[in-house]
Amino acid sequence: MAKKMSKITIDRYDLTLLDALQRKGNATNATLGEQIRLSASQISRRIQRLEEDGIIAGYVALLAPSALGLGVTAFAQVILERRGDTASESFEAAVSAMPEVVECYSVSGDADYMLRIVVPDLAAFSELMMKRLLSLPRVARIKTSIALQNIKQTHILPLDHLTQPSKPRQRVRYAES
Repeated sequence: MAKKMSKITIDRYDLTLLDALQRKGNATNATLGEQIRLSASQISRRIQRLEEDGIIAGYVALLAPSALGLGVTAFAQVILERRGDTASESFEAAVSAMPEVVECYSVSGDADYMLRIVVPDLAAFSELMMKRLLSLPRVARIKTSIALQNIKQTHILPLDHLTQPSKPRQRVRYAES
């Protein structure tokens, strides 16, 4: 049975804490406390609650692709042949196992999926496309674009909408403190 998603209430301290953690996830509780004007123990309790509520999904180190020799970013729109759910499931399992595919979305529009791919060079991209992606069962067509320049890429989510009046389906509710 699916677990019912309960409503979560956050205040301005939580919002400020979330914003600070998005910008520097390895900040100490003492540093965060100084920024937010709460004690380190209060910060610790708030972080634990936000983790338990599923608002903080995890912590990562953001790596620089070019410093690691990953100089090509590409986007691929994948169209599958229309033959039931099995094609989707096997495609999703296959791309989930490909480390070069760093993001995969089921999308609306002409394509079924949008992939973000990161590889060392065009030869690696060509090999991934020709030998692995295009050979997957029920892949009808793939349209690709190579990124020429990264204009904006961020991991920081907008939070301002949370301070607006709650919508009926919104899981997180803001409360003035």
